[in-house]
Amino acid sequence: MTEESRGPRLRSVPEGDNRERLVCPDCAYILYENPKIVVGSVCRWGDRILLCRRAIEPRIGFWTLPAGYLELHESTQGGAVREAFEEAQARIAIEGLLAIYDIPRISQVQLIYRARLTAADIAAGPESREVRLFAWDQIPWEELAFPSVRWALDHWHEGLATGDWTPRGNPP
Repeated sequence: MTEESRGPRLRSVPEGDNRERLVCPDCAYILYENPKIVVGSVCRWGDRILLCRRAIEPRIGFWTLPAGYLELHESTQGGAVREAFEEAQARIAIEGLLAIYDIPRISQVQLIYRARLTAADIAAGPESREVRLFAWDQIPWEELAFPSVRWALDHWHEGLATGDWTPRGNPP
């Protein structure tokens, strides 16, 4: 048997399960594929919001929040802090959970936090072409990378206006 033929490679419904999974016919190992968790934040400096112009696919050249996949052995807040630093060299303080977005189409759960920059100095990291602080009326709405970026910005603005920071979810 070659190395290439080992491991989970056949799709079947394991005994006691109700979903098709990749199973190894040699050892019966089952590969459970689960949704990816994305963590990020709406970061503010005064009345301005931090956005990053993507230097990677998908949606290269479009603006997004500092966000990315949660790493193993990392808390969700820790992941959001790390992503802000990796993408914008931004040091942030988490203020609370803003929203949880379920996106089954791409098998993602996104946890977006409210945060404030602890210093105004920011710079593009390796995944960003550019980073900027935008006033609300300067946000490049037509150039946002993903629908959830718009949702998070709208939810942040709503919370700012009402003082209600109850975590939000997917819009209807």
